[in-house]
Amino acid sequence: QVQLVESGGGLVQAGGSLRLSCAASGRAFSRYAMGWFRQAPGKEREFVAAISWSGGNTDYADSVKGRFTISRDNAKNTVYLQMNSLKPEDTAIYYCAAAFLLVWSSAGSLNEYDYWGQGTQVTVSS
Repeated sequence: QVQLVESGGGLVQAGGSLRLSCAASGRAFSRYAMGWFRQAPGKEREFVAAISWSGGNTDYADSVKGRFTISRDNAKNTVYLQMNSLKPEDTAIYYCAAAFLLVWSSAGSLNEYDYWGQGTQVTVSS
């Protein structure tokens, strides 16, 4: 069982930066691949970024490549999402998720993830 708690969301102007954190409970955190997803009002939840259990592999949605960076610190049971050059279209609730046996080619699929956090709101004003 893994519990995930996101933090770091808020209101920021376009072009600004935020860093989201996701703190995980449980001693098996380092065995899980981690992902960030987001959901804007009236839209489906979509993939943002993923990182393998070791941190050696990362993947990003095309819409955030070059602007967002996912990282993890297994000693702190935490995964991060550094978001730079934010745009109004990045406004959404951001969720972190954990996958125990992730098929890396499917890292962007919601169905691959076993545990989800409650989300943190990110609002980017124009």
